[in-house]
Amino acid sequence: MASLLTATGIAKSYTTQTLFTDVSMTIFDNDRIGLIGPNGAGKSTLLKVLTGIEEPDEGKIIRRRGLKLAYVKQIDAFGDAKPPIEAVVEAIKEDRDHDDHGLDPETQAAIELSKLGFDDLEQPIKTLSGGWKKRLAIACALACEPDVLMLDEPTNHLDMEGVIWLERFVKQSNMAMAFITHDRVFLENAAKRIIELHSAYPNGTFEVNGNYSEFIRRKEEFLTAQANQQTALATKVRRDDAWLRQGVKGRQTRNTSQVTAASQRREELAVIQTRNIAPSKTTSIEFQATERKTKKMLSTHNLSKTMGDKKLFSGLDLTLSPGMCVGLLGPNGSGKTTLMRLITDDLEPDEGTIKRAANLRIVNFTQHREELNPTQTLKEALCPIGDTIFYRDKALHVAGWAKRFLFDPEKFRTPVGQLSGGEQARIMIANLMLKPADILILDEPTNDLDIPSLQVLEQSLSEFPGAIVLVTHDRFLLGRLCTEMLALDGQGNAKSHVSLEQWQQYTADTAKRQRAEKQKAAAQKKVQAKAANANQSQGKTQGTSGKTGGETWGGGSSKKLSYKLQREFDGMEQLILQAEKTLAQAQEKMSDPAIVNNHIDFGKACAISAQAQEKVTKLYARWEVLEAMKQG
Repeated sequence: MASLLTATGIAKSYTTQTLFTDVSMTIFDNDRIGLIGPNGAGKSTLLKVLTGIEEPDEGKIIRRRGLKLAYVKQIDAFGDAKPPIEAVVEAIKEDRDHDDHGLDPETQAAIELSKLGFDDLEQPIKTLSGGWKKRLAIACALACEPDVLMLDEPTNHLDMEGVIWLERFVKQSNMAMAFITHDRVFLENAAKRIIELHSAYPNGTFEVNGNYSEFIRRKEEFLTAQANQQTALATKVRRDDAWLRQGVKGRQTRNTSQVTAASQRREELAVIQTRNIAPSKTTSIEFQATERKTKKMLSTHNLSKTMGDKKLFSGLDLTLSPGMCVGLLGPNGSGKTTLMRLITDDLEPDEGTIKRAANLRIVNFTQHREELNPTQTLKEALCPIGDTIFYRDKALHVAGWAKRFLFDPEKFRTPVGQLSGGEQARIMIANLMLKPADILILDEPTNDLDIPSLQVLEQSLSEFPGAIVLVTHDRFLLGRLCTEMLALDGQGNAKSHVSLEQWQQYTADTAKRQRAEKQKAAAQKKVQAKAANANQSQGKTQGTSGKTGGETWGGGSSKKLSYKLQREFDGMEQLILQAEKTLAQAQEKMSDPAIVNNHIDFGKACAISAQAQEKVTKLYARWEVLEAMKQG
C-alpha cells in the first residue's frame, strides 16, 4: 500500500502538561485506523497535528504531494437557521483547492447530501437529530474530496441508528480514515488497524493490524511480556545491588563498563515499572444496592404518554425485578428519556398505572448532567461539605475518594464547567455510588468514557443485584448486560426483543415494509388521479358514442375482465416482484464504494435507480387499475 502520511517522533505539550512524546505512525491508502486510549492521552490533539490544524512541538510529518485531509470534530457547530445544502455549499467555497469537475457548488452539495441519505435539503439544521447533524458534518468534509478523513469521536451522542449508519458508511468508503472512538463494536466491525495512545508502551503507542479482538489478544501478550521483562530485570538489579554492597575492594575486581551497565539496568527498570503501573490506573466503580428482597420492584400497566401532539407510546407494560437489565432502544425523540422520567416519578402518565414497591430507592444518571453545577469546584462537586465522604458506612477523605475516579487533588479548585465530558461523567458516577439503590436509571452513562472506564462500569453493573434501566448506543454494553430490550419506534409503539440482533432485524424489516407501503400509496394516488381523468374522458365518450372504454388504463365498470386483461392481471404479481428485484439491485449499486466516490458513475447509478423505481410505481398503478376493473 502507498503511504499517504508519515509522522516521526511527534511530541505535543500544553503549558506544564505533556500529552505525548516520540509518537510515530503512518497512514496508507484505504486505511481504517481506530485510534484509542484513555481520556487525556492526547488523541484529539494527535489527529489535529496530523491534519495540520496544529503544529507539533517536536518531530516531523511528511505528507504526499497534494494530499488533502479533512477533520470532523466532536461537536458540530452549524448555524441552526441555515439548511443542510447551504452548509455544504459554504464548505465547498471555503476549500481553495477544490476541483469542481465542471459542476456548480449547489449541484455538488446536492450530490454529497444525497449520498448520505438526505431527502430534504432545505430542512433547517436545528430540526435535525444528532445523527443527522453528524451526517451533515461528514458531507461538508466529503464535499472537499479529501484523501484522508479524520473523525473525532463520531459515535459520541448518536442514537443507535446513527451509529449503525456511520459504521456502514466507514466500511463502504474507499478513502483512508482515522477515527477516535470508544465504541468497541464499532472498532471490531470497522477498523483494519488499531493504535492505542498510552504511556504504558515504549514511544507511547501500541499498534496492531486487525480488528479490536485481535488488538486485545496482542495487547495482553505484550503487557504480559513486559511484566515478565520487569521481573527478570528486577532480579538482575538485585544482584547488581548485592555486588555494589560488597564495598570498594569487591568492586575493584569489576571493570567500569559493568558498573555502567548496572546503572543502566536500574534506569531501565524504573522506566518499565512506570509503564506497567499505567494500565492499572482506572476508575473504581461499584454501585451500592439495598438489601431488598422484593421480587417485583416496579410494574407499569397500559402506560400511555403524549408530548405536545406526538404520541410516544401507549399500552406499555413493564416489570422490573432484581437482576433485570432492560435496554431501551429507539431513535432520538422516541420517548426513552420520557419513560425514564415516568419511572422516577418526575412525570405523570396520560393513561395507565405505575406501581412501586414501598420505600423504593431509584438512582438516576441523566444524559445531560443537569445535576452538575458548572460553577462548583471539583472538590465541592465530590464533597459539598467538609472533607469526608461516607461510602458503605465508612468514612473516606475526599482526596482518596477523588483518586478512585482518577482525579488529582491539584485540580480540586477547577470549576466543573471547565472539566472534560469524561471527567464530568466520572463525577456523576462517583456521586451515584454514594446512594444505595433498588433501581438504577442510566441515560447514556457511556458518553465521554474511555474504554478502561467502560470496562469497569460494565463489570460493576453486571454485579449490581437490583434492576437496571439502560439507554446507551454502546452495543457491547447492551449485549453483555441486558436481559430484555424494549424498543420504542417513535410512532407510538413499543415492542420487546430478546436481543439487539433481533431488534436490528425487526427494524430493517419494518423499514422495508414501510418503503413498500409508501411506494404503494404513491402508486394508488397516481391511479386515483388517472381514474378521475379517465372517468371524465369516459363521460365525454359515452355522451357521443355510448361506449364504456372498459379496456382503457383509466379503468371501467365491467366486473369481468376480458381474456387479455385477465392474463395481464394474473401475471402482474410476478412482474412486480421482478421489478422490485431490479430496483433492489440498482439501489445496491448506489452503495458500491467504487461508484459512490465517483460522481459521474454515481449520477448514472441514480438515473438507473430512478428508472427502476418509476417502473415499479407504474406496475403498481396498473395493478390497481386492473383490480378496480375486476371489482367493478
